[in-house]
Amino acid sequence: MKKQTSTLQNIFRLLLAAFMLYAGISHLTFNRVDFQAQVPDWVPMSKDLVVVLSGYVEIALALGLAFWKSQRVNFGWALAAFFLLVFPGNIAQYLDSKDAFGALDSDRARLIRLFFQPVLIAWALWSAGSWADYRSKKVSTDDRFTA
Repeated sequence: MKKQTSTLQNIFRLLLAAFMLYAGISHLTFNRVDFQAQVPDWVPMSKDLVVVLSGYVEIALALGLAFWKSQRVNFGWALAAFFLLVFPGNIAQYLDSKDAFGALDSDRARLIRLFFQPVLIAWALWSAGSWADYRSKKVSTDDRFTA
């Protein structure tokens, strides 16, 4: 049984979806080169292809999170997984001291950015109701074993 999300969760879910839509579009257009700086050298694909594909994924996740209500819990998990998958790129950008976006122009700025990745993961799981859905299923499963 999927639990309803609160008005506050819905507001934050839509804000996150708008942020992801903006990021996805920027991957394909005006920030394309800056996003290439985040693709680690060890990735065995063209950096531009990785940026373009991740842009399309971000757009799809944003639209799903915003509009596909019956699947919002799954989109929350998918977005959290996406944030985990791109984290090595953020780490590589920090370790390689690669500038991007005008704001990530120092090791300090790049390091601070790393601490926001867990916040994004938590935001996705909370705002989509994904974590609450998981907990409610876990509780109901635990109840079956203790009865």
